[in-house]
Amino acid sequence: MKNMNLFSIAEACEGRLCGLEQTDDAARAEIRGREASCVVIDSRKIEANGIFVATRGEKVDGHTFIPNVAARGALGVVCEQPPENVAIPYILVEDSFKALKKIAEYYRKQLKIQVVGITGSVGKTSTKELIAEVLSTKYRVLKTQGNFNNEIGLPLTVLSIRPEHEIAVLEMGISDFGEMHRLSKIARPDICVMTNIGQSHLETLGTREGILKAKSEIFDFMNPEGCVFVNGDDDLLRLIRKKGNYEPVHFGLDPSNEIYASDVKNSGLSGTHVTVHAKLENSPMKVFPLEIPLPGEHMILNALAAAGIALQLGLSTEEIQRGVAETEMVSGRSNVLALPSYTLIDDCYNANPASMRAALNLLASAAGRKVAVLGDMFELGKREKQLHKEIGDYAGEKGIDVLLCTGDLSKNIYEGALNRERDDGKKVKAYYFESREDMTKKLPALLQKGDTILVKASHRMEFEKVVEFLKKM
Repeated sequence: MKNMNLFSIAEACEGRLCGLEQTDDAARAEIRGREASCVVIDSRKIEANGIFVATRGEKVDGHTFIPNVAARGALGVVCEQPPENVAIPYILVEDSFKALKKIAEYYRKQLKIQVVGITGSVGKTSTKELIAEVLSTKYRVLKTQGNFNNEIGLPLTVLSIRPEHEIAVLEMGISDFGEMHRLSKIARPDICVMTNIGQSHLETLGTREGILKAKSEIFDFMNPEGCVFVNGDDDLLRLIRKKGNYEPVHFGLDPSNEIYASDVKNSGLSGTHVTVHAKLENSPMKVFPLEIPLPGEHMILNALAAAGIALQLGLSTEEIQRGVAETEMVSGRSNVLALPSYTLIDDCYNANPASMRAALNLLASAAGRKVAVLGDMFELGKREKQLHKEIGDYAGEKGIDVLLCTGDLSKNIYEGALNRERDDGKKVKAYYFESREDMTKKLPALLQKGDTILVKASHRMEFEKVVEFLKKM
């Protein structure tokens, strides 16, 4: 890792380097010349000459693993207390998590790499996957893995960048003011992407305008010579003006956007086919067909963002087409699974009103009987009950046949669906269960062969257990 030795790391995180007091000048010079092979907080991932940052969690104290990493050849550790019964150089800090962020910020400044930072209320992960897959047709790309998009995950992702990487595609998630400012200071994006402004984290951010303000902190440390791509169909994002030295590039379905889609042909759960129109500054208009294998209208917007960034970075339309075609959705996020008896839409990773509507739209495009298994959406503030009730009403509007709900807040989804008459005059068959376990037990009796089943709730509802149950049926 470039310029990442014990001395520079100690300076970067404002810690005190200890354990070298008995070392002579020659040995200290040798240690100064040894660059860290990695920086980790999981002792199982340590490599020879790696740096272990000992952090304290609710259940585990990383300091207890310092002897383990020492035995495996760690270069040193960052810790909040001196190691006991082990001789290893250590950097003493007040807060290991803060030190981790400072180390990642320092490392990012050593790198000559293009960074794409992605934020928004909905669609960050799918947009990240599309952008990374498309750019991988030409460049060596590192992308955020799993849910490593917060103040712990993002520093670890930055610290996993290696000399062979040419572009890093980083997902950046927040729930409060100030968080994005800190993430931007670490990531220092060259390209910023904002997918949309929905109703998420309203408990802390208050309103959609508050959400926009918090997410706009991504611009605080962006490269002034970089560029910004925003969803021009979003009423708040289209108001964003010049960032750095350039006006934002808008993408969406509206032809007024610099990048837009026409001739949309929906193939249900198989995806969509569109014609992309892209006019970037100092570049001729490009018009080309695009087959998007990921279902849902929202995936069109995500693919348009990927196409625009790819064109900005010099990719051909053929490379864009190939990259989009090869993109696969990750587990828990609109992942369509063909099971022996059912088609399952696994969208259980998280939920807010905008993503819930998008998921119901996707379910509505499926053939056969449509079943929605829904749970609570959290952090919605004072209007949480009404926002849940509106989802139940929307399920009826979209022609969902069967609705299964569990969770204190989801009782409002159930009640909203009961009061909604569908366009065909029928009503949704709605069921409410006191617990996820009770609902899961009743699933076999309520489902029919050939059903398409959507599973969606906020992460704390643990609906991945429902998905695993359905996979075994």
